[in-house]
Amino acid sequence: MTDASGPAARVANAPSPSAAILGTLLDTLREPAVRDLAWLLLSADLLRAQPPVGALANPFGSSQEAAATVDWLRALDAEPSDLQHELAATRITRLGRYAERLLGWFLQDGPAARLVAAGVPLRRSGVTLGECDFLVQTRHGARLHWELAVKCYLHAGEGGPQSPARLADYVGPNLKDRFDLKLAHVLNHQLPLSAREEFASVGYAGPWTPQMFIKGWLFYRAGETPADPAELDPSHGRGWWVTRSDWPDFAAAHAQVWRVLPRLEWLAPRRHEQGEAQALTFAFVDRQTLAEQTSSQHGPTMVAAFAADSIGKLTELSRGFIVPDTWPELAQAYARQPQELRGSQESPAPREQ
Repeated sequence: MTDASGPAARVANAPSPSAAILGTLLDTLREPAVRDLAWLLLSADLLRAQPPVGALANPFGSSQEAAATVDWLRALDAEPSDLQHELAATRITRLGRYAERLLGWFLQDGPAARLVAAGVPLRRSGVTLGECDFLVQTRHGARLHWELAVKCYLHAGEGGPQSPARLADYVGPNLKDRFDLKLAHVLNHQLPLSAREEFASVGYAGPWTPQMFIKGWLFYRAGETPADPAELDPSHGRGWWVTRSDWPDFAAAHAQVWRVLPRLEWLAPRRHEQGEAQALTFAFVDRQTLAEQTSSQHGPTMVAAFAADSIGKLTELSRGFIVPDTWPELAQAYARQPQELRGSQESPAPREQ
């Protein structure tokens, strides 16, 4: 099992400078949306750069912009009402949409790159070919096209360190998405959109430099440590997964306090101040009650382990999925499907999350 003892350790296996900053920052931020935005900006990428097309987006053009953003986040945490109002203005149900709204807020109000346009559709003869997530301009004048994705994939391949390292073994919880397919779609369809001939007609003169902004968590079966595929950033966020049959023993050795994590809480590690859990009716339970709560779920359920400090603050220790006993076999079969059989379902890309 890949485990950790606190937010800073969980954010990265081998923390980058930004991830180290994030761990310290998350210890001080209280507003959940601001914590999620900090995580989105500072957490490790899921992927390494994928040349020649797949350059990585960086929210900061310099260390000064990164430092200014930390100060900006602290100020936003002290007075989050405008951000809260923005998020509440429309009902958000998808994790990806929530992340888009957070990143858009940073680009409109933050101290680094500036938003030129968001959600720019590209059409030909009335047919939508795709949509550019963000067009941004840096403080130094660079014009960038960012494609954002926040993904949570479970590793469904063989578990030994000598096992073949395949991106195809990382599958979505509901088996409607797979990491190799998502990456192929980003590289071959999404990133090239701003360079297409039709893009000249949408009103945003190029050229634009395409970059991918892919964050998230990857989950590994408890007790297994497979080798990382070459495409992955080794410092990516990590969690665990267990079957329902394995849950009692795993949970007994892991933590006493648990909670189901709703989809919109899948970004930053969670933290709750003293009394907040009762005031907001969060259902913190023991392992047996959590097993009962999730027993009727047809698919995997994300849960988190918590620990209380001396003043009653609850901090997330780790997160993972409880999966039905039949899920691993189904997931392995899905992971083994040839890419050609699944590729036709990747345009448009699945929006499971």
